[in-house]
Amino acid sequence: MSKNNSLTASYDSLPFILKLIIILVGGVIVGGIYRIIKWTETKNTVTLVVGLLATFTGIGNLIIWIIDVVCTVLYGKITVLAD
Repeated sequence: MSKNNSLTASYDSLPFILKLIIILVGGVIVGGIYRIIKWTETKNTVTLVVGLLATFTGIGNLIIWIIDVVCTVLYGKITVLAD
């Protein structure tokens, strides 16, 4: 892992297969927490709202988890609603 100033940049710099395993196993919570931490770095309100919904609601968990798996496979990191 490279030396980065942010937690999300550290997560983004992990090897692809490790990120994919993390998202597949714990992605329901990881996606929400990633967005909440990203909000502390960018102060984008939409990122915070989606992070909270993804972490604490049932349907939000499933939808965001599917989106995060697809984004991780296609782009190598969480991109949708995580500005």
